[in-house]
Amino acid sequence: MYYKLLFLFTLFFMGNLYAQISPEYYYLIEDKKVLFKGSSSNPLSNSILDIIAIGDTVWLGTSRGVSVSFDRGESWDNFFGTSVFGSDNISAIGYDKGTVWAATATSVEGVGGESVAAGTGLKYTTDNGITWTAVPQPIDHPDSSTVQYGNNILQALPVTVEEQNLTFDIAFTPGTVWITSFAGGTRKSTDKGQTWQRVVLPPDYLDSIKPDDTLDFCLSPVAGSFCSEGNLNHRAFSVIYTNDSTLYVGTANGINKSTDNGISWIKFNHQNQSKPISGNFITALGYNETTNTIWASTWKAEEPDEFYGVSSSDDGGASWITFLRDERTHNFGFKNSDVIAATDNGAFRSTNQGSSWILPNSIVDESSNVSLTTTVYFSATSESNTTWLGSNDGLARLNDNTFLWNGTWKVYFASQPLQSEGETYAYPNPFSPRQEQLKIKYSTGGTNASVTIRIYNFSFEYVTTVIQNAPRNRTVQGAPEFWDGRDDAGNIVPNGVYLYRVDIDSNNPLYGKIIVMQ
Repeated sequence: MYYKLLFLFTLFFMGNLYAQISPEYYYLIEDKKVLFKGSSSNPLSNSILDIIAIGDTVWLGTSRGVSVSFDRGESWDNFFGTSVFGSDNISAIGYDKGTVWAATATSVEGVGGESVAAGTGLKYTTDNGITWTAVPQPIDHPDSSTVQYGNNILQALPVTVEEQNLTFDIAFTPGTVWITSFAGGTRKSTDKGQTWQRVVLPPDYLDSIKPDDTLDFCLSPVAGSFCSEGNLNHRAFSVIYTNDSTLYVGTANGINKSTDNGISWIKFNHQNQSKPISGNFITALGYNETTNTIWASTWKAEEPDEFYGVSSSDDGGASWITFLRDERTHNFGFKNSDVIAATDNGAFRSTNQGSSWILPNSIVDESSNVSLTTTVYFSATSESNTTWLGSNDGLARLNDNTFLWNGTWKVYFASQPLQSEGETYAYPNPFSPRQEQLKIKYSTGGTNASVTIRIYNFSFEYVTTVIQNAPRNRTVQGAPEFWDGRDDAGNIVPNGVYLYRVDIDSNNPLYGKIIVMQ
């Protein structure tokens, strides 16, 4: 079971990491790789893993660093490539009374030469990103093999490496920061990450623990030579708080609740309730303050009757209602009483506590006419009349005054600005049609023009037309056009080198090169 969960974990995280580190954020310009960083009209990354909105300020955790806007998305500052962030991606962000936290991670070579994810620590800023303080990824001394819980001295597996030990979620209670770090389990710090304490959760075979219990188990996510038992409930993924003393922690064995600031715990899972969650693998938790409801992304873990879905409780976890069966949800956002579930098949929104769910008909930028076409969404939030959606291929902002998906959309795509009006390039390059869409960037000089883009193979034989005589107005920092990698017959083109031609009114055509690689 451990290796099954590890595979799911690696598939989810490394998929996001690939979308950023591999082809998409480098651009083939004169056969040189140019890295885009710094301030921009767009965030640095197109894979938006988490979003926090406070008034006019919007923080993004992406798989290419942290981005922030202080004017509701009109301009962005991007933190990446510095001595603090390096080239790491962001696995979680959190906000606590003016302090922003970001957990970072990277990929390293593991056993057998395969890539595995590794935590590279946490960073926090108290001055909106002007300065950052780095905190190492919490690890244990090899001799730190016990933990005291009440009157019990429990064995505890020392987690001594960063591999498979990365922070997936961050939450705060007064004076304390809480993190969930997969193999590192659940931890807390009362000194801004200078020291960390392991948080003891129930083992798989107990539904609750409290300090005056007599206990004898090993705090360990996996069985081995140190602990004969491994506990799915010690593999932690998500954490939220609902008030100053109430916490919920999601693991690979259910949802754990504490009402005494993380001392005593009761566990809810698919097996121990009459109205249970859909599955025990809890990838995300959310709390809607307006309706006082807990929302959980409850994936299928190990039992045959579990299933993927969304689970909600309005009685503090005593009972659950399940929705969106078979959907794999990554995160939640709330707007008043509405809930938004960011899933692999779209951003589902409910106005009636889950009785029905609505997808946006389309997400089209009102000024550029560029669409956000992906179905994979990682994050959502709202502030006042603004709703934000983060996907695996772009960021969207909706300004609305309704409880539906009606309003004005703005779509953001990370890209290298053109160096001149007579330049064009395509990205990601190389391009894999089964994983993404190709973006073709060009400029009309900021004036209205008729644009046609055609694709040819390397022998300059016609393949397809992307747009024909389409009215466009593009600047050097403007939005791109999209190609799905298919020919006129709807077939995905074979691997190879392709050329594209951009005709803007009667001007001389622009040409670019595309490498298709699957």
